[in-house]
Amino acid sequence: MKVNYQLEMEKVMAQLGDKKPTLLLHSCCGPCSSAVIERLSEHFRVTVLYYNPNIEPEEEYLHRLSEQKRLLSILNIPMLECEWDHEAFSCFAESMKEEPEGGARCTACFALRLDKTAALAKEHGFEYFTTTLSVSPHKDPVRLNEIGEKCGEKYGMKHLPADFKKKNGYLRSLQLSREYDLYRQDYCGCLYSKQAT
Repeated sequence: MKVNYQLEMEKVMAQLGDKKPTLLLHSCCGPCSSAVIERLSEHFRVTVLYYNPNIEPEEEYLHRLSEQKRLLSILNIPMLECEWDHEAFSCFAESMKEEPEGGARCTACFALRLDKTAALAKEHGFEYFTTTLSVSPHKDPVRLNEIGEKCGEKYGMKHLPADFKKKNGYLRSLQLSREYDLYRQDYCGCLYSKQAT
């Protein structure tokens, strides 16, 4: 049976009532985080985690990081920042360079970033964690949520299921990107994805 992750998220939020638990939100970039933060902030005290070792070259990573910080400054949202650790991605991605975009290399990349998010959520005492990645029409929410659930179980953390592209989430991210004049990149992050475009 197909899971409606948007509905699952709404069920969790309905059960919260007036409580606003803490949530560590993995963000791939400012544009994708914009609509997701808008949606989640009503129900959670959101902190953004910028952990994207897949992004290269370093100049691109820093440009996206700068845009993420600028947006969060406008929205008054705190952030956890990680060092650019491209080795964590390249140590497995090189052997998967022939994989098609959206295949096993992407799955491993999602797992790397969600594992780090769950670990840091645990370390810093957050109650929930999730990722902005499902706002993209190019990302599979089933795969993302399955990985998120496994990472949650591994660290004893609550993963918030989500499909942020639902209810015009992607469209809203485009609108907010224009409103805040955010840099919108033309590839996912890794050079393999750039070569595929």
